[in-house]
Amino acid sequence: MEIGSCIRVQNGSCPASFLTRASYLHEQSIPTQNPTSSASSFVTLPRKKSTCKATLKEANNNIEAVEKVKVKPSEMELSNLTAISPLDGRYRNFVKDLAPYLSEYGLIYYRTLVEVKWLLKLSQIPQVSEVPSFSNEAQTKLQGLIDGFSDADAMQVKNIEKITNHDVKAVEYFLKTKCEEDPEIAKVLEFFHFGCTSEDINNLAHGLMLKESVNTVILPIMDDLINAIYTMAKTYAYIPMLSRTHGQPASPTTLGKEMVIFGERLRREREDISRVEILGKFAGAVGNYNAHVVAYPDVNWPRIAEQFVNSLGLSFNPHVTQIESHDYMAKLFQSFIRFNNILLDFDKDMWGYISVGYFKQLTKAGEIGSSTMPHKVNPIYFENSEGNLGIGNAILDHLSMKLPVSRWQRDLTDSTVLRNIGVGLGYSLLAYKSAIVGIGKLQVNEAALNKDLDNSWEVLAEPIQTVMRRYGVEEPYEKLKELTRGRAVDKERITEFINGLEIPVEAKTELLKLTPHNYVGVAAQLVEEACLRANK
Repeated sequence: MEIGSCIRVQNGSCPASFLTRASYLHEQSIPTQNPTSSASSFVTLPRKKSTCKATLKEANNNIEAVEKVKVKPSEMELSNLTAISPLDGRYRNFVKDLAPYLSEYGLIYYRTLVEVKWLLKLSQIPQVSEVPSFSNEAQTKLQGLIDGFSDADAMQVKNIEKITNHDVKAVEYFLKTKCEEDPEIAKVLEFFHFGCTSEDINNLAHGLMLKESVNTVILPIMDDLINAIYTMAKTYAYIPMLSRTHGQPASPTTLGKEMVIFGERLRREREDISRVEILGKFAGAVGNYNAHVVAYPDVNWPRIAEQFVNSLGLSFNPHVTQIESHDYMAKLFQSFIRFNNILLDFDKDMWGYISVGYFKQLTKAGEIGSSTMPHKVNPIYFENSEGNLGIGNAILDHLSMKLPVSRWQRDLTDSTVLRNIGVGLGYSLLAYKSAIVGIGKLQVNEAALNKDLDNSWEVLAEPIQTVMRRYGVEEPYEKLKELTRGRAVDKERITEFINGLEIPVEAKTELLKLTPHNYVGVAAQLVEEACLRANK
């Protein structure tokens, strides 16, 4: 039997929801059986909208007809239901802001921008007399190809690519078609893509895609996430909490101080990401301006290339092969991985704090936590964030390891890999947004925090033995170890031990003031200093 070869309906007893998926499947994949026939066939069972009170009998009564349906996969339109990647399906609304930059449309748009800007740059080089300065009307026409670039334009490029089987050449032909009716531009059509290898266009397009998507979409969401964590830090700065090292009770801290640690860590990585220098090359087939020099030997092509790359807002890389070496991409993606790993740590800690009851989660009418356990309110947003960070990091790690490696002057393995930039960054963005939603649902449970502190008087062993050291008491650590290690210790035993110490009265008085609730050092001060330094 093949995988998933049979779903049978016996005497009409199968709920309609088990069957309607059949209409999406290939005729060879999952045959279903008509209860009135021994032959297998594809069926679809229209049904009414179900409610939480619907019974199996009611579901069966909703079956109004059974008809034979055959839908080939090639006929299925792309939608949230048919998308293979959940980024383009289930999670589309969370990542759609990246689409103008990191989609196929975005790549074609930025290629178009680079090609047009290069033609305009050529018109400004005196030695290239064949491309004279454009009139205002011609410049407006060319700029309009960028500013007015549409979905239809991108589709036209894709249709041309069906003939050329070359994506960059398709952009060149698209621009020639768009400009052939303009009497001024028509004279210089062959200077579109002049002196360029495809990678001259592609590397600048990818650089612009990264720059715009990170600055416009991703960094603002990172900032929202970091601000949310700093807000937690300030709000909970003075709420004491039992620490746990190795999962065991340890010296108390405050909830806010533990939050500010993550705020600081994420802030530093965010700043590193924003400082990554995005590079571009424009040096021809193997990086030597070979054809440029033959055509116009009197032009300082390296200088022209630098000016052009800088005019696009990118930094110039003068020493390249056919491709820009992608080292900056590796640096950028590794910075994202570090940011993501810190957030992964945060997600796991929040999951743990929710698990032990330190946080409650606000509920929303209609939401369900478990299909079988009605009481459940699961930390799904932190779990979602954690899972998507893992996928994002896997993609970004491969990008950072693969892209700097290219055989000799260039191989094509980077081309297909570069098309997945949006995948790695998309899963990262999804994770950031999920974490933000999770934070927004939290409500601190001080009763649970206080209960753990009240039951952990043994944590005062640390300050007591430290004061004993100051005043020369022999073997202070060993005495406290004997008192507390592996034993239940309450306030009375701690008080009795302190009263029996041979230390100054003043020191003894201060130790007797200690409780697990106030033994938090300068935790709140650390929060205030960090927030002030970060201007939060």
